[in-house]
Amino acid sequence: MAQGMSGNLNHAMIDGPQGKAAQEYANQFGAPGFHDITKAYIGQNYGGYTAENQETWRVLYDRQMLYLANNASEVYLRGARSINLVRDHIPYLEGPQSVNTFLMPLTGWQSKAVPGYLPAKAFFACLARREFPTTIVIRSRESIDYLPEPDIFHDIFGHVPLHADPIFADFLQTYGKAAVSTDDPSHTERLSRLFWFTVEFGLIREGGRNRLYGSGLISSPGESAHALDSKDVDRRPFDLETVCNTSFEIDHYQPILYVLESFDQLRDAMNTYAQRLLDPARRPVNA
Repeated sequence: MAQGMSGNLNHAMIDGPQGKAAQEYANQFGAPGFHDITKAYIGQNYGGYTAENQETWRVLYDRQMLYLANNASEVYLRGARSINLVRDHIPYLEGPQSVNTFLMPLTGWQSKAVPGYLPAKAFFACLARREFPTTIVIRSRESIDYLPEPDIFHDIFGHVPLHADPIFADFLQTYGKAAVSTDDPSHTERLSRLFWFTVEFGLIREGGRNRLYGSGLISSPGESAHALDSKDVDRRPFDLETVCNTSFEIDHYQPILYVLESFDQLRDAMNTYAQRLLDPARRPVNA
């Protein structure tokens, strides 16, 4: 999810009046008079990227793609090719060569630039529309190995290739619809855990071995190798109820990861959860 900005990111992309107005709207989304999530979106302001920003993208792209070629889910790699993800420049979100131009015909998903942290309700509302709120700033060279908050490398390189897959695309929209429908804190917590252990830090079994698909793994050089190779990681088979009952911490490499057998498994589990959540005749799930 989009997170708050820090001194390690290029604020020139988001500091103008448009960015401030969009952020204020996002912060109040869901209150009376604040129901149009598109007012939380901004332009990419592509000219704000520096030469160093572009070089940072290239360095990260080269380093990760070399590793991911043999360790990422084939669904991710196929998606990266489908949206024309390239190394030579930070991706465009607008125009004929944008990732959105290639993505829209495949699944109807789009990446939408946002000014910073989106509260949960606003974030979920975007997903329910098949729109992914995308951080447009990029980390500095000093923070190239690790950044606690997402940037455009995390969001576009890490997340968006999976949006080109119809099964994963359906799962993510269903997730958004279910999450935006509830004000129950227990459900919100359970759904945040599901997002964390799948969309951000998920593994999948392909070709007889574990592969990466979660964006937090895909976009982090250190975390990706740790997830697959470390003896300190407890890799568990995916089970919806178990995942939703597992807490997580954000400030270190993940000690627990869940492994899917297929993305169909994730979609079907989410559909079951959504039906249970959206049907008022059903009993709520205990936290």
